[in-house]
Amino acid sequence: MNLLFLTFLFPLIGFLLLAFGRTRFSENVAAIIGVGSIGLSALTTLYVGIDFIQHPPAGAAFTQLLWTWMSVGDFEPRFALRLDGLSLTMLGVVTGVGFFIHLFASWYMRGESGYSRFFAYMNLFVASMLFLVLGDNLLFLYFGWEGVGLCSYLLIGFYYSDPANGLAARKAFVVTRVGDTFMAIGLFLLFRELGTLNIQEALSIAPQHFSAGSPIITAIALLLLGGAVGKSAQLPLQTWLPDAMAGPTPVSALIHAATMVTAGVYLIARTHTLFQLAPFALNLVGVVGAATLLMAGFAALVQTDIKRVLAYSTMSQIGYMFLALGSGAWSAAVFHLMTHAFFKALLFLSAGAVIIACHHEQDIFKMGGLRKKIPLVYWCFLIGGGALSAIPYLTAGFFSKDEILWEAYASGHFGFLIAGLVGAFLTSIYTFRLIFIVFHGEEKTHAHAIHGTSYSLPLIVLLVLSTFVGALIHPPLASVLPASVGEHGGEMKEKIALLSGAIALLGIAIAAFLYLGERRLVNAIAASAIGKLLTNWWRNAWGFDWLYDWVFVKPYVAISTLNRRDIFDAAITLIPLATRGGHDVLAATENGSVRWYAASIGIGAILILAAVFIV
Repeated sequence: MNLLFLTFLFPLIGFLLLAFGRTRFSENVAAIIGVGSIGLSALTTLYVGIDFIQHPPAGAAFTQLLWTWMSVGDFEPRFALRLDGLSLTMLGVVTGVGFFIHLFASWYMRGESGYSRFFAYMNLFVASMLFLVLGDNLLFLYFGWEGVGLCSYLLIGFYYSDPANGLAARKAFVVTRVGDTFMAIGLFLLFRELGTLNIQEALSIAPQHFSAGSPIITAIALLLLGGAVGKSAQLPLQTWLPDAMAGPTPVSALIHAATMVTAGVYLIARTHTLFQLAPFALNLVGVVGAATLLMAGFAALVQTDIKRVLAYSTMSQIGYMFLALGSGAWSAAVFHLMTHAFFKALLFLSAGAVIIACHHEQDIFKMGGLRKKIPLVYWCFLIGGGALSAIPYLTAGFFSKDEILWEAYASGHFGFLIAGLVGAFLTSIYTFRLIFIVFHGEEKTHAHAIHGTSYSLPLIVLLVLSTFVGALIHPPLASVLPASVGEHGGEMKEKIALLSGAIALLGIAIAAFLYLGERRLVNAIAASAIGKLLTNWWRNAWGFDWLYDWVFVKPYVAISTLNRRDIFDAAITLIPLATRGGHDVLAATENGSVRWYAASIGIGAILILAAVFIV
């Protein structure tokens, strides 16, 4: 376990090599450095993980102190790594899934301008994500938190020659900064109250320092939730994620499906004690998740861009994780985080293969009949889509989603249960809508076959992990997260599993009825007045962009226009003007006349005497 620091050191070295030598490296060398550094990090994670499980450290956690970051009075945050069941799970997801995404990207990005720059950004992102999950204090975690935000901006705007991509990157950066500001204020309050930002110290002190439901701990939990909803694209800070699909498809797979958007889930799970002390904030976590998964599910039903469908599905699945956290199903949320990383990375990479095969076409209605041209990708979509839809007992997504629904029922959150079941129904419809339109029916775009080990190997591995095989991996969370109410299921758990499975299959059947064949019914619905209204409303993200534009952007622009001369700056310029005017007045008194000087002295003496008598 002493090699834990190598997990982030390898990607960091890869970033430095690629950043400073990118103009000198060929594509092959850049790929070896970029992919190899993540591969070494994944191997180190495997070694450390086996050692951790076979030789559990005292207290079920291992801490590696690298150095003291800073020392300001009693505040001495450490640059230290903490390995426990939760961070080990995240470590495996980031490096394991990240390696296969990097390998796929080495094929996908061939011939693109900025090949080395792309892998430099990707390596820096992985290093930042590892800082986030391994940091033993909240300041170190926040350092990684901001690092992934920076890398997200760089990677979304990778094709910076297109202004739309730059706007999407800026939007992601600004919106997530709103959440990050809330989180920073929460950390300030936490330090003021507890005198420490060390995560374990804070969690142990908090129950003695705060009374349950007190205003200050509720405020801290709500501010941390603000940071989580920004990074995880949940209501009301969800608007950046669909536009983030402007980046290369491997970026969508790594950052916006498997890792960064789950950072909010990790933050809430890591600070679970604080949220347990703030029941209002914890319940709000579940409400936000339930609302987001439904809103994103309806929006996904009408999207035409293959990546935007998957982007909304990501928002919906993260909503399931928030719903689980709000229900007190801590382990179920992290379990779904892990399985979601498998099948969503598979779906995004498969979408990238479809885009390449269709000559960079992303409109699903310009595709069709691709199952014969790219059969591997077709099977990847079937398995990955089945996992996303939670097909019973065959896919990893079923087992993790079933845990969430059962925990919602067992904890008495029946509203969350209903939202989860409705979300499962919507998920199966929009997922297989995508599959049926892209891979079945008439071929509308001449697609070509694609080959290559670096393309097929990641898909095959992730395909296997998206089946029930992935659900056999059980994160070692018992000693890290609290036990849930429904930890020991019974007959009712089986009934809920059967119900959710039946709902998923019903959604697939409805999707087949609507989108296989001539699609007359769905076309008639879309052409109706209500159909056009809902399609425009949902396709435009329920109007949130329009709302925020009117509430925040337009007033700011109006104020800027009115204040284009900057009245505050003009007020400041009055100071030198007054100084210069005073100088001119006093300079005029220096005229060389003795009578004037004598009169001035007399007048001054009279004024001083008058002031003395008056006072």
